[in-house]
Amino acid sequence: MAGQQAGHGLDHVERVLHSARLIQAEVGGDRCVVELAALLHDVGDAKFHDGVERSAEFAREILGQLGANDELIEHVAKIVDNISFRKGVASDTLSLEGKIVQDADRLDALGAIGIVRTIEYGAVMGQPFFMPGDESQKTGVGHFHEKLFKLKALLNTEPARRLAGQREQFMRTFLDQFLRESQITA
Repeated sequence: MAGQQAGHGLDHVERVLHSARLIQAEVGGDRCVVELAALLHDVGDAKFHDGVERSAEFAREILGQLGANDELIEHVAKIVDNISFRKGVASDTLSLEGKIVQDADRLDALGAIGIVRTIEYGAVMGQPFFMPGDESQKTGVGHFHEKLFKLKALLNTEPARRLAGQREQFMRTFLDQFLRESQITA
């Protein structure tokens, strides 16, 4: 993942790990499971494997090679297979550890980092950040409304909701300022 772009590289994994540790310290759960799931949650992301989610498969392989026991491997695999926004209501019920990692991953889509990741992803995928007057085209600004501003309501833990509120407000302020500056008048 070290060479991954589009906001899903090793820096993203490190931030998710950090946030997951902060949340786990407040709400409990098995720290080892939380850390392993945070580290492996995007190792086989569907965006980079022709639309096929492979994180559980890769997590099983990596943890198996490291000698982890079957119970730990399956717990982590279930988490990484069920935390994505894309999976939505089709996902299995998550353990406390899964809810923590899901929240940490979603938090990384918010705030200043979320803005940068949106721009990075759009650049890699050839999507503009803003196209005034063209609502049919996928844009970064559209992504804020289609996904990012919905994340806070989907969070599982109080610590994550608290952090999300601050980050979402920053994004709304940024977007308001961006749109004001983008107004073209004749």
